[in-house]
Amino acid sequence: ILHTDQGSVYASKNFNEILPLYNIIHSMSRAGTPTDNAAMEAINGWIKAEIFSDLHITSNATIEKDIARYIVFFNEERPAYSLSYLTPKQYREYYSGETMCKNT
Repeated sequence: ILHTDQGSVYASKNFNEILPLYNIIHSMSRAGTPTDNAAMEAINGWIKAEIFSDLHITSNATIEKDIARYIVFFNEERPAYSLSYLTPKQYREYYSGETMCKNT
C-alpha cells in the first residue's frame, strides 16, 4: 500500500496506471489534511532539512546514492530524542533482545 497526498503527480492517470504493475495499492489522504499521513510528512520534512542543509547535497546527479546514505545515517548514526537518544537501529536491537542475545 502506498499512501500519498492528493498532489497532481499522485492523482495523475499515468502514475495510477503503473501501480498495479508492481502490485501496489494506492491510498490517498483527504484533501488538505497532512495529518492523515503525519509519520511520512515528518520523515519528508527531516529529509528535506537534513539532506540539503546538514549533508550539503546540492545536486541531483547522485541523489539515489545520497538518499541511500541518508537512510543509513538516519537509522544507524542519528540519535533520536524520542528514542532516548538511541538510533533507531540501537533502539530496535536493545528492545528486541538482539543485543542481549549476542552478548550471551
